[in-house]
Amino acid sequence: MCKLRATAALCLLAGMTAAAAPLPRPAPDLAINLAVNKQVRLSQYRGKTVVLAFILTYCSHCQAVVRGLIKDQEELGPKGLQVVACAIEDVAATAVPGFVRQFAPNFPVGYNTSAEAVKFLQHPPMMGFFMPALVFIDKNGVIRAQYEGRDDMLKESVQEKNVRDKILEMMNQGAPATPGKAPGKKGAGKKG
Repeated sequence: MCKLRATAALCLLAGMTAAAAPLPRPAPDLAINLAVNKQVRLSQYRGKTVVLAFILTYCSHCQAVVRGLIKDQEELGPKGLQVVACAIEDVAATAVPGFVRQFAPNFPVGYNTSAEAVKFLQHPPMMGFFMPALVFIDKNGVIRAQYEGRDDMLKESVQEKNVRDKILEMMNQGAPATPGKAPGKKGAGKKG
């Protein structure tokens, strides 16, 4: 787990209320910078299940999550999954190209400020902000779950399986139940 310690994030946190954001909630149309004058917007992926990963390029926990998401995108992308990663360290604009060369993700990786990530996540001001942060957005653009680095969901020994299970749960929401089987439990997730 990497703890983000950025002055911008702390300033933004000081101005927010202590209550965690309710789930589900509409996902803001975040614009993620891919390069100078080039962005991707979350709204471009309406109709797909989206996993938005806020990361630090130098964080080993974030790198492990990205490795798992690369596998998920490869297998589940054709079935409607779209992964997007957003680096948020102070030097993210210069760090992302090297990160992309090193890990060769099969999904967009861009950057934003830590303040934009904290605002998007509606992170409570009195809690530490641990990386990575994963946001699960349904096909209608609604955030159904979000988790941060300290959450049990993202324990390094089980994170790949847990993330994949959550993706499959999200992709199957609204699908007809298989005859003879009880519908699965559909949790909203929790804010970590």
